[in-house]
Amino acid sequence: MIRAICRCMLLISALCLAVPLAQASPLAAQLFGQHAQPSRAAPMPHGSYARGCADGLVALPDTGPSWQVMRPSRNRAWGHPEMIALLKELSEFAQTLGWAGLYIGDISQPRGGPMASGHASHQIGLDADVWLLAPRKINLSRAARENAPFQSVRSADQRSLNANWTSAHAALLQRAARDPRVDRIFITPPAKIALCKAATLSDRDWLQKIRPYYGHDAHFHIRLKCPAGADTCQPQTPTVDTLSQGGDGCDASLQWWVTDYLTKPVASAKVTNKQTDTPRPKGARALTLTDLPKTCHRVVQTP
Repeated sequence: MIRAICRCMLLISALCLAVPLAQASPLAAQLFGQHAQPSRAAPMPHGSYARGCADGLVALPDTGPSWQVMRPSRNRAWGHPEMIALLKELSEFAQTLGWAGLYIGDISQPRGGPMASGHASHQIGLDADVWLLAPRKINLSRAARENAPFQSVRSADQRSLNANWTSAHAALLQRAARDPRVDRIFITPPAKIALCKAATLSDRDWLQKIRPYYGHDAHFHIRLKCPAGADTCQPQTPTVDTLSQGGDGCDASLQWWVTDYLTKPVASAKVTNKQTDTPRPKGARALTLTDLPKTCHRVVQTP
């Protein structure tokens, strides 16, 4: 009887300890999502693109002379000043291509950090999504920007581009890739293939920054390098030069995205994951504050 009582008391003690521990590590996405304004510190990205936060982010206004922010209710149009400047410049260039400007998707939350929905990255103010839908006007109502449909430039079988792709898309991507602030750009694989075919033999260096990746058929994702002096920012590895083996990335590794990637049985991939016994990396929505750089504790806890 005494042993049973002792076991019961131990169980109750363990449960009491578990509650404060769980409360001590709330999800980081919940903490960062509660902030509607940035920190007052100087602009600085902390950590990595997929595990970090940021000080002093700047808001891209909802509407400008050459852009509009889409899905404004998300409050994710905050970026490092270099990102905001680049987006404004790129939107002005889009107007020279015959577009009314650019529709801008998610950048970051006011203080960066993990998001409760959507992205694995976009956590340090150096990532931004640009819609591939060519704007005919940039005076859409807020309701229209909340509900506007995406427009894919990829065919249904994922192997080629559809009629929505134009030379203006190619010119826009080339302009962005040539910017020295840009580290890489993610775009649907068929678009990279098309860019590789169209580029001249003497002008291909910029192609190295164009990275094929699934899920980017209605927008392209710009990622900036860590700004000068940003000592707490972690550059992405491997570099685009390493990934391309010093070339432009227009090789067999690119064709894999429209061949083996599309035909590989999903079931066998799941079995392989189970057989390795290797735990999957924690996703952005599962990160707690302890998973982020210590600097982020101050960023999210400061009023």
